[in-house]
Amino acid sequence: MADTPPDKNASPNQGAMPEPVVDHGRRWVPSLVWLIPLLAAVIGISLVVKTIWMRGPSITISFVTADGIEPNKTKVKYKDVDIGEVKGVSLTDDHSRVLVSVELTKDAKDFAVDDSRFWVVRPRFAETGVSGLNTLLSGSYIGVDAGHSDSQRKEFTGLEDPPVVASDVPGQRYVLHTDDIGSLAAGSPVFYKRIPVGHVERYTLDEDGRRITLRIFIKAPYDHFITKDSKFWHASGVDVRIDGSGLKVDTESLATILMGGIAFEDPPETPMTPAPAGSEFALAANHIDAMKAPEGYHVAVVMRFHQSIRGLLVGAPVDFRGVEIGNVTSLGIDYDPATQDFTSRVMVNIFPDRLQSFERSLPPESDRAARLERLSQLVAHGLRAQLKTGSILTGQLYVSLDFVKNPQPVQFNPATDPIELPTVPGDLEALYDQVQQIVAKLNKIPFDAIGENARKALASLDTATKHIDDLVQHADHDVLPEIRDSLKEMQQTLASTQASVAPDAPLQQDARQALKGVMDATRSLKALTDSLEREPESLVRGRKD
Repeated sequence: MADTPPDKNASPNQGAMPEPVVDHGRRWVPSLVWLIPLLAAVIGISLVVKTIWMRGPSITISFVTADGIEPNKTKVKYKDVDIGEVKGVSLTDDHSRVLVSVELTKDAKDFAVDDSRFWVVRPRFAETGVSGLNTLLSGSYIGVDAGHSDSQRKEFTGLEDPPVVASDVPGQRYVLHTDDIGSLAAGSPVFYKRIPVGHVERYTLDEDGRRITLRIFIKAPYDHFITKDSKFWHASGVDVRIDGSGLKVDTESLATILMGGIAFEDPPETPMTPAPAGSEFALAANHIDAMKAPEGYHVAVVMRFHQSIRGLLVGAPVDFRGVEIGNVTSLGIDYDPATQDFTSRVMVNIFPDRLQSFERSLPPESDRAARLERLSQLVAHGLRAQLKTGSILTGQLYVSLDFVKNPQPVQFNPATDPIELPTVPGDLEALYDQVQQIVAKLNKIPFDAIGENARKALASLDTATKHIDDLVQHADHDVLPEIRDSLKEMQQTLASTQASVAPDAPLQQDARQALKGVMDATRSLKALTDSLEREPESLVRGRKD
């Protein structure tokens, strides 16, 4: 131990104290027991550094509800690989949505870009099927569809439904327009020659509310079958038609019957020119409508019928000798104060391009006036509109254009807008008129007088019948016995006559001998006369021999 210098301020009594002996001992060495917390600190610091090093970007996703989302438990997965975890859940200021804070891993920093999509994977029961059943045991998680943008982003709006097609699936997207969505929904399949080649991704109602826009995705390599002339139609349900060729049933697959679908194909003999991505097409109601001839421009025509138009619907065809050249666009009824009558008004659109031979008959560069002049000639030749029954089962009507025999003259003004075509009664209407005419003729027959006469004739006939009965009874009791007795007498007379004229009867034998004597005398007299002719002098001289 080192020596301690004497304290100058110490009291004298203190100086009497013995000086302590300092034992410096050995030099201090840290104990091994400190290595444990030191090692723990190093490990902890390394873990913190590793955690900070492995931590990716923090993002915020807003959802309508936080159903199934729990902080520090719900994972963020991409193709079933954990790429992050939910760290917190809170409400927005207006309490309309929830904000989910997510910490992505360092390797998942590429998911925090503009076009990435997030949604909550939970059990779902939709028109297109059931999904997310595995989360019943494992719990819900947040799914991710990786974007391809280079722009980083921290805040996202989560999808309420999972995307139909992932962004990394090769293919192209197209747009369809329709008036009726039918049973189609997001996820409905798209078929080409009955092969599923795509899906309906989503649909929206147009701003004017008149049409619906659908966006579809076609997978590669089927996307190159979409051409500029491709025709799309509803393939949902079962299409049953009864026409002149019999009963026809058209379906795509059982899936389309249950949840709807779309089919497409190209008209025959059309160039297979691929359509670029984003091309727009019309979605027809069925295969027949889709494959119709191109409509081109149309001419509005009005027709007025003096009969019921029950069974005629908007969209009903306008037929010209089996070719559909137009459709009914509206129905109505007009009142005519002059005649105090109502007429059924039918508006139709006629597509002249479907009558190519008619168009070719016109001079090149013909204008509207030339077409109307040609139409006036057809009307003068007997072109009329008529309602006919399209189906006996359903009673549906359609408009038939054709030439009638011996047409009555009509007034046709081609300058009116829309053009008004003359009409004739339909088949049933004509039959009804004929029945009415027959009934009118029958009404003119004096059935009452005829009935009275018939009654009198029957009474007379009854009286005559009674007289006949009386005569018959009188004949049975009086006349018939006398007739029977007379017949018996006649039989007896005939029997006597037959006995007298029999060959062996005495009268017959006497008569036969008398006749024989007469014949002998006749022969003798003839011989005398012959002798006198030869020898007349024998009367004087006598016979020589």
